[in-house]
Amino acid sequence: MSRSPLTALVIDDETPALDELGYLLGRDPRIGDVHACASATEALRLLQERDVDVVFLDIQMPGLTGLDLAQVLARFRTPPPVVFVTAHDAHAVEAFDLHAVDYVLKPVREERLAEAVRRVLEHRTGPQEEAEERVPVERGGVTRFVARSDILYVEAQGDYARLHTGEDSHLVRTPLSALEEQWAEAGFVRIHRSLLVALGHVDEVRVEGSRCSVVVGGQVLAVSRRHTPQLREVLARQARS
Repeated sequence: MSRSPLTALVIDDETPALDELGYLLGRDPRIGDVHACASATEALRLLQERDVDVVFLDIQMPGLTGLDLAQVLARFRTPPPVVFVTAHDAHAVEAFDLHAVDYVLKPVREERLAEAVRRVLEHRTGPQEEAEERVPVERGGVTRFVARSDILYVEAQGDYARLHTGEDSHLVRTPLSALEEQWAEAGFVRIHRSLLVALGHVDEVRVEGSRCSVVVGGQVLAVSRRHTPQLREVLARQARS
C-alpha cells in the first residue's frame, strides 16, 4: 500500500542552508509540500495554521534555538518527528534526549538526507521485520553461507572485502563501499576508509586525546578523524534507543 507524501517543515536562519535543504527534500519522492521558516518563532506561527509530518531543524539560531523549539514541539498533543540538521556534532546526545528521530550533520549529503526520511517513515509506521540475511562465501570451491549478524567487522582488500566473524574470516568479491551502502540499515558503519564495523558487536569505544578507537571481538580498530563525528552521531542515537 502506497503512502501519501510527507509534508515537511524546514527551519534554518541561514538562507543558503534553508534553500539547499528545501531543494534536496523536494527531490525526494517521499516528500510532498516543503515549508520553510527562518526562525523558530516563525515556525511556531506556521504550526498554528497547519499540520506537518516532519520538522527538519537547525540547532544554533538566534532567539529560540532548535533545542528550545524541540522542547516546545514535544508538548504538542501529537508531536511531529524532529530531524536535527546542524554543523555541530556536540549536541547529539542532548538532541536524542529530546527524542529526535535523526541527527544529520552539515554539509548535508543527499543520500544521508534520504536515510533520515526513511527513519521518519519507520518512526511513523514501526520497523518492518526482515529475514536474517545470509552472505555466500567461497572457499576451496565450496560455497558456504555466513549469517550477517555473525560478522563483526569488514576490512577492505583492494576490490574485495574480508568479512571477520568471531572465529574466522572470509574474502568476498564485493568492494567495501558497496557493502557500506547495502548494510547501513543493518547497523554497519564506516569508521575508516578500509573498515566497516557492526555496531551491535562494538564492546568498547576508547577516546585518547583527539584519537578514537573501538573494540570489536577483542580487536582494537582505529577510527579515522574523518569518520569520528559520524560514529559519535550513530552511537548517540543507539544510546537513546
